[in-house]
Amino acid sequence: MKNKKRGLSGVITTIILIALVLAAVAIVWVTVNNLLTDRLSAAESCMNIFEKVEINDLYTCYDDPNFQFSISIKDIIVDEVIVSVSGGGATKSYTLTNEEQSISGLGPYPSGSGNVKLPGKNSGSTYVSSDFSSTPDSIKVAPVIDGNQCEVSDSVVEIYSC
Repeated sequence: MKNKKRGLSGVITTIILIALVLAAVAIVWVTVNNLLTDRLSAAESCMNIFEKVEINDLYTCYDDPNFQFSISIKDIIVDEVIVSVSGGGATKSYTLTNEEQSISGLGPYPSGSGNVKLPGKNSGSTYVSSDFSSTPDSIKVAPVIDGNQCEVSDSVVEIYSC
């Protein structure tokens, strides 16, 4: 009896190898594409924020025992703004949102007490902080847009007396 076993031909083997390579390339492409799309959407939300979320120098000053600062938001929609004030060897951060909230040591100008909220699009607000016993060294603002915290968009390093 003859042995009736036959092996795969070279053509079939080549086609199977090409199919496996194409499947591997497709899997890698889908993974890389999803990763890049997620990273790009996060980066796009923070593009062009400079000069759109600013500290108003004219209304940012220290009047013992209160520090007042003013934030202006231009033509941009912001979820929240993180305000970081440094002075006396300490840093205090405030997170201002679109909802009114009570933040310890921070209130609206001129009273300095009550609920605060982020200014709306194309507007500004002034706030009073009672958390500093001397003139702060600097103030920085960093917006949060579409859930992504952006880089610092504005800062003031010389704070004068009111």
